[in-house]
Amino acid sequence: MSPETTLGGPATARVVIDVNGTLIRWSEGARRLLGYASEEVEGRPAADLLATGNTVPLPGPAEERWSGTVELRHRDGRTLSVWLLAHHGPPRQSGSDWLVLTPLNDDTPDPQDDFLMTAALKQSPCATAVYDDRLRLHGVNEAMAAVLGLPAAHIRGLSTPEVGGNLDGEEIEEELRHVLESGQGRETQGYVRAGGEERAHAWLGLLAPLIDADGRVRGVCMTAHDFSEHYMARERLRLVNEASVRIGTTLDVTRTAQELADVCVPILADFVSVDLLDPPEDGGDRESGPPKVPVALRRAAHQSIHPGSPEAVVKPGQSDIYPTGSPQADSLAADRTIVAADATAALAGWLARDEVRRERVREYGIHTTMSVPIRARGTTLGVAVFNRSQRIDPFTSGDVLLAEEVTARAAVCIDNARRFSRERATALALQRSLLPQSLPRTAAVEAASRYLPAARAGVGGDWFDVIPLSGMRVAMIVGDVVGHGIQASATMGRLRTAVRTLADIDLAPDELLTHLDDLVVRLSAEAGADGTTGEVGATCLYAVYDPVSRHCTLARAGHPPPVMLPPGGPAREIELPAGPPLGLGGLPFESVELDVPEGTVLALFTDGLIESRERDIDAGHQLLRESLESNSDSLEGACHAILQTLLPVGSAPDDVALLLARTRGLPASQVATWEIPADPALVAPIRKQAVAQLLDWDLSEATFTTELVVSELVTNAIRYGESPIRLRLIHDATTLICEVSDSSHTAPHLRRARTFDEGGRGLLLVAQLTQRWGSRHTADGKTIWAELTLVEE
Repeated sequence: MSPETTLGGPATARVVIDVNGTLIRWSEGARRLLGYASEEVEGRPAADLLATGNTVPLPGPAEERWSGTVELRHRDGRTLSVWLLAHHGPPRQSGSDWLVLTPLNDDTPDPQDDFLMTAALKQSPCATAVYDDRLRLHGVNEAMAAVLGLPAAHIRGLSTPEVGGNLDGEEIEEELRHVLESGQGRETQGYVRAGGEERAHAWLGLLAPLIDADGRVRGVCMTAHDFSEHYMARERLRLVNEASVRIGTTLDVTRTAQELADVCVPILADFVSVDLLDPPEDGGDRESGPPKVPVALRRAAHQSIHPGSPEAVVKPGQSDIYPTGSPQADSLAADRTIVAADATAALAGWLARDEVRRERVREYGIHTTMSVPIRARGTTLGVAVFNRSQRIDPFTSGDVLLAEEVTARAAVCIDNARRFSRERATALALQRSLLPQSLPRTAAVEAASRYLPAARAGVGGDWFDVIPLSGMRVAMIVGDVVGHGIQASATMGRLRTAVRTLADIDLAPDELLTHLDDLVVRLSAEAGADGTTGEVGATCLYAVYDPVSRHCTLARAGHPPPVMLPPGGPAREIELPAGPPLGLGGLPFESVELDVPEGTVLALFTDGLIESRERDIDAGHQLLRESLESNSDSLEGACHAILQTLLPVGSAPDDVALLLARTRGLPASQVATWEIPADPALVAPIRKQAVAQLLDWDLSEATFTTELVVSELVTNAIRYGESPIRLRLIHDATTLICEVSDSSHTAPHLRRARTFDEGGRGLLLVAQLTQRWGSRHTADGKTIWAELTLVEE
């Protein structure tokens, strides 16, 4: 109850005295007691009312209540001996006024001759108080007087708020009034500090009406039971249960630390800070044993009963040095919980060197601290510091056990989060090293890509690639390995390497997936126990685009079909046979060949892009098509817009790989073809025609090498191949390609010619003169090709 509470009511004499000792409020009860009207005394020193020669000991600045007998001077000159009870303003706030009161008991009967008091003392088993029909204290037994810390003879006639001097008294009075009016008993609970206690206790109040022989409610009896042990056990159980539910909901270190602080405020402390040691730079585990002091700690989280945590000196994410004498350093050095019952005295040395912290402790009245090391699996991770300010009781041994148990639970979660973050970073680094660092520039397509790891599930096995093939063609791949973590990333790397190897021998898409399926079956057999398959699984989409013919051949193995946006739209899914996922073994794959207009945008992606708990997969496809149509001018911009549209803000529930490619066509003017009869005499004329074509293309610098390559490849085809034989020259701004095709399926190979051999040096010469060369099988035979670089990049 604050001094601003109304002073009305004749049953009690009340006055308010400010911090300077001046009377500022004077009640009607005070006039009845001493005879002075309010205008005679308000504004005057309260000491003027003391009898001559009488003094009152001043209460200490930390005291919240004072009581004692004082000699006062009546207006008519008489001296009255009056017992006074004084309540200070809100605890630990300077500048608060004092409310001074005393009961006026002229009309109160002696409790020993009174039915109400006799009945109460007879029926109450413990601390008992009896209130009359005005809810004025009629009497208390010795147990209740001890709880209140006030003499029973002097508090008769006071109301509950007047005795307690706080809001709890007003709440109890409402409960008493309900019993008085209803005639029905009830119980009430509270965790408060009674007048005679040094610390708060949990109290159970049993309220019962006192009824006379005529059935009238004459008053209320209240018995108080201290059930702190049961209450604290229940609160500990509740806090531990909350901690098990609320701490560790994610594998994020900062979030877990914040959950620890949130759980403990305000149940256990008024302000909690969580500071962690930075992990070793090498990414390994920290050495066992306490860290050296002074210790550098990084603030992970804090929470306060005050909005914004104004007590905090360090912001989350900031690092600070804690010297000897600080609760953080002392607790870590001792490797145990340390409680400072008097924070100002215990931390005096540290606070003397830190003016900002000293001021915060004083401003918010922090009076006790408890620092608990955060340890898991034998390693010290940091320290949690619990502070009390408004809660006036110090930490008990039960609080220490509770804080240690909750902190231990949080420590395991923090350690798990750190281990997960470390493994995720390792897997992510591995995966990024295995993914293309940049996409190759080709004449066939303009490409852009994005990869996003899963926010919570860990790095997965999604991958993409763009592989230049012979004849200006390009292969585009998107795949997804089942699972997450380092194992999935490693499997992804093996599959990507296998795809590049298989693509290099120019296998058709359905054949490539068949070989890849065999590889996954073998990987499954290696990984699975008892020789069973299915331990490794993957999906894949493989497409080959030819800019000369403008044909695209695609096949998929259980992967989402791609989306195609022709010039002018609309975007649509490409209908492809689904094919089985990789790893089932023995099932066929089918290829589909499409005519693709120049400028068409192809979108290849993994299922993490379109699948979501908030929508069905058809809605995801629709959003993808709409976003692609709206942002196709720039592939980089389209990648960004697609991810923003389809994925939750700031995270992806699953790995996402996205590859966009805009097709280009090679003009017919950049391609020259000759059909060649199987006659060795025609090699020279064909060679001359090729040189002439190069001069028409203004590629005179490449004539010498091209003439030599054409001569060797055509001669080999006539000598070892089968008709029909065809020569094709293709060029763009940087590359010239020479291709010779025939109907034989026998692939050529390099060999080392002996000194006196007349042949065997042709392909070796081609390999030395060109950038790269190779062969690919076709439906009609094979093609030998060689590439020459026209302009060095």
